[in-house]
Amino acid sequence: MRKKSLLGRACAFITAAIFALAFLLPTILTMTNSFMTQSEIDANYGQVFKSSTSGSNFVAEQVNLKFIPDKVSFTQYFKVLFQSPEYLLKFWNSVILTVPIVLLQVAVAAIAAYGFTRWRGKVRAGIFFFYVILMLMPYQVTLVPNYLVSSWLGLLNTRWAIILPGAFAPFSVFLLTKYMRRIPASLIEAAKLDGAGEWQIFTRICLPQCRAALYSIALLVFIDYWNMVEQPLILLSDPEKQPLSVFLSQINAGEIGVAFAVATIYMIPTLLLFLHGEEYLVEGIAHQGSVKG
Repeated sequence: MRKKSLLGRACAFITAAIFALAFLLPTILTMTNSFMTQSEIDANYGQVFKSSTSGSNFVAEQVNLKFIPDKVSFTQYFKVLFQSPEYLLKFWNSVILTVPIVLLQVAVAAIAAYGFTRWRGKVRAGIFFFYVILMLMPYQVTLVPNYLVSSWLGLLNTRWAIILPGAFAPFSVFLLTKYMRRIPASLIEAAKLDGAGEWQIFTRICLPQCRAALYSIALLVFIDYWNMVEQPLILLSDPEKQPLSVFLSQINAGEIGVAFAVATIYMIPTLLLFLHGEEYLVEGIAHQGSVKG
C-alpha cells in the first residue's frame, strides 16, 4: 500500500510538473528571447512574423524555438529604456491607471463588505444579489453604458473614465463579503461589550482578520486592470494616455525583439507582487486562517 501511495504521488508530481512547465514556457521564451539580437530572432522566427498578402507562404519553414541565445545582448533593452521614450511613457500610464483602481476598489470593497456582513435583512440581500449578477456580467456588456455615462459626465478621454468604473467593480465586494462573514460573531460581540464602536470593530478586528483576502483581491485586481485593453481603447481616444497593454499589440513585426523586451519589463511588477505575497494569495483564495490566535 505504501509503494502504491508513493507511486501515485510521484505520478501526480510529474503530471503537475509537466503542466506547470507547459504554462511557463511562453513566459520563459519571452524573457530569454528578449536578450537575443534582432538577427538571431529573424533567423529563428522570421517566417512567423513575415507579412504576406496571400497567406500561402506565411510559415514556409519550421520555426526554431530557442530558449538560450547564442550571444546575450542588451540592445533591445537599451532601445526600450533610452532610445524609445514612448515605451516608458506607456508603462507609467499603466501605473497611473492601475494603482488608483486597486487602492480605491479595495477601500470601497472593504467598507461595502463590512456593511453586508454587519447588517442583515431583505434589502441587504437584494442589493447583494444584484452585486452577484453584475459580477457575472463580462465587462464588454457594461462598456456601452460606461461610455454613455462618461460622455454625459464629460469624462471621456480622461483617466477618470477608467478609474471610476474600476473603483466600484463588484468582484472585490463579493469575495471580501464571503470572507468577512467567516469572522465569528462572538469576536465582534466581545469587542462591543468592551466599548468598541463600529469604526473600531471595522479597523481593528475585521480588516486585520481579512489581511490575506485583501492582498489576494488587490493582486487579482492589479493583474486584471494591468492587462486591460478594451476600456482604454474605447474610453481613451488620445494614444498618449493609453497604457502599455494597448501599445504592445501595436508593435509591428519588424520590432519583434523590442516587443520581447517590452513584454518582459511589463511582467516585472506582477511577478514581484506575486512573489512578495504568494502566501497571502494562497491563503486568501483558500479561505483559510480567518481567525488567528
